[in-house]
Amino acid sequence: MRFSANISTLWRESPFMERLQRARAAGFEAVEFWWPRGEDLQQLAARVRELGLRVVLFNFDAGDMPAGDRGLLSDPARHQGFREHVPVALELARALGCRRLNALVGLRIESLPLEEQLELARQNVAWAADQAAPHGIEVLIEPVNTHENGPYLLPTVEEAVAFIRAVGRDNVRLQYDLYHAQVMLGERPREAELLELFDAHRELISHVQVADWPGRGQPGSGSLDFQQILSALEERGYAGYVGLEYIPRGVGTDESLRWLPREARAGDARPSQILLAEGR
Repeated sequence: MRFSANISTLWRESPFMERLQRARAAGFEAVEFWWPRGEDLQQLAARVRELGLRVVLFNFDAGDMPAGDRGLLSDPARHQGFREHVPVALELARALGCRRLNALVGLRIESLPLEEQLELARQNVAWAADQAAPHGIEVLIEPVNTHENGPYLLPTVEEAVAFIRAVGRDNVRLQYDLYHAQVMLGERPREAELLELFDAHRELISHVQVADWPGRGQPGSGSLDFQQILSALEERGYAGYVGLEYIPRGVGTDESLRWLPREARAGDARPSQILLAEGR
């Protein structure tokens, strides 16, 4: 089991560039992040190389996420901005050696027919995937829950999978965030259903992200049984990274990582070795 630290949700008390150092100091060799708006991209690439980090995933620009944006590519008034951004994102990905870029598809616009929005999103994802393919880069599609993010166009795994199949590009794959899936499943822990979704769509899943539920905190802060979930992913042969896209609850980031011993934060580790009994 390999882990990557999402520095857009972890160490948020520090400036973005400092979070790279904090992730490395905490023992991680792999990181991921949302689009680094306002950062100098050349300096970012140089700092990643200097620290010896691996960037396993980052998001295309999804707009002003703190203000509520969740993607540009399904909005007729803004999708050209996405197309202009794609070459910039691909250049950064190549500089970082990153092979996965997550494309948030956007929110429902009530004044437009739903199918019109979805078709625009499909066209833009297909176009981005065609630009990415010669570089060996995948475009990922992530289901995002509507309870906390507004009327997102693809809130369930099934809807995201149908969208991916309609796009029809081999390098368009699924980003499976177990927290978003759990929120959409209901008001009790649904470990069995989360694993059933994984099994049903395994061939499309390229990246997994986790946070505990409820609250999107660190494993052990909520009700999900991560011993069961991570052990099951290992048993099923999942060899990709597990992204830690949680928001620390009640403690700072470094303290929130107590559930994951330092020796398990880089390289491969077994779930039985990394989950502390006190974490639940």
